[in-house]
Amino acid sequence: MIDWPPELIKDLARRRTVIFLGAGVSLNSVNAAGRRPKTWAQFLTECANSLAPNRHILQLMKKADYLTACEVLARAMTRDPFRQKLRDEFLTPGYQHASIHEHIFALDSRIVATPNFDKSFETYANHKANASIIVKHHYDPDVTDAIRSDGRLILKIHGSIDSPDRMVFTRTEYAKARSDHRTFYQILDALVMTHTFLFLGCGVNDPDLKLLLEDALFRHPMSRKHVMVMPRRELHDEVMKIVEDTMNLKILTYSTANNFQELNDSIAALAQSVEIKREDLKQTGNW
Repeated sequence: MIDWPPELIKDLARRRTVIFLGAGVSLNSVNAAGRRPKTWAQFLTECANSLAPNRHILQLMKKADYLTACEVLARAMTRDPFRQKLRDEFLTPGYQHASIHEHIFALDSRIVATPNFDKSFETYANHKANASIIVKHHYDPDVTDAIRSDGRLILKIHGSIDSPDRMVFTRTEYAKARSDHRTFYQILDALVMTHTFLFLGCGVNDPDLKLLLEDALFRHPMSRKHVMVMPRRELHDEVMKIVEDTMNLKILTYSTANNFQELNDSIAALAQSVEIKREDLKQTGNW
């Protein structure tokens, strides 16, 4: 089981956290036919294999340069076929929520942020919350107002599969979003300064995370560490230490055996610990 830091439990109990859901969380979803969504690497590789020549795209994939690979693919396939391919993979199959979504929802963080295009978590969360959770995108003009309100909020930082033309998926789209919606990313910067982030299902090479966390660390080197969980042996110990030091992270690892059962059980246990802490805060009034 993951040994969760006491500070994280306190911050979750006081709702001073942002839970950041990466693509690894969505991979737990299954549709009625037993199909799971592909990883970005699998999706892009499948698209590349439908084209000829494709060696230059596969070389980009080997270098994990997914933004450029996606840019090349989108141009080669042309706009409408590529957008339809996205819908066929991430919307049409009708993926259902998984147990990990239930455990994450049970943490009851006021703010959840995600670059994921799919709707598995937000659909489940809004069902459980009687459609009371606000969903905002990087292009919405009233994100600040939603954050300052007292309701629950999901931030879709790269858009949603509902509006594929407004998603951030390629290198050009990424650069354009940073320019056109810089105020949104300034809001994320502010949240990193004022909240503890819990990263689930994320990779350390995500360009959003690197920019967000490295910049925050060098501007505020004494700030408390954020928390990221990842599979055991995903990084060499020496590399992990460098990542922790340069991104201001405390990395916790888990076994991937039995379909990530340890991660599921650990998040469920974390939710119980948070609820116990909230009951204690009710008694002491130390919110």
